[in-house]
Amino acid sequence: MDRPLKKRGINDAYLMSKALKSNIEKPDVFIASSANRALHTGVIFCNTFKYPLANLKINSSLYSFSDGYLIKTIKALDDSYDSAIIFSHDHGINDFVNNFGNKEILHVPTCGVIGIKFDTKYWKNIKPVKSAGKTFLFDFPKNHKPKKNS
Repeated sequence: MDRPLKKRGINDAYLMSKALKSNIEKPDVFIASSANRALHTGVIFCNTFKYPLANLKINSSLYSFSDGYLIKTIKALDDSYDSAIIFSHDHGINDFVNNFGNKEILHVPTCGVIGIKFDTKYWKNIKPVKSAGKTFLFDFPKNHKPKKNS
């Protein structure tokens, strides 16, 4: 079932998009899975970054829980793009960041943001080897919420 974002998911998407906007330049392209929650999150990030919604690319093949489609999507990016934000699903993202980044991340939480830099001119050349990409960002909603008193 293609579930919608709940109120907490909407709030987390706004929280994370604002936090990310203060830490990075506007990416060249935004790509979202066609899944309702990933797409809704992508729309919120586009609004925060003032990225035209008409330019948000929707990729139905990202609606998978495997990193295979995520890898294909990234390798197929236009080489004129220096940066991209991709909104996808838990298992595929976890596998991807651990296979292509240089930091092991046990679990990417919902609305977690991972940044990986690749030292290549061509997206098709990224390789699934530890340290191939440099993981420069790992952030998630809990980092931006007030601590609860015990």
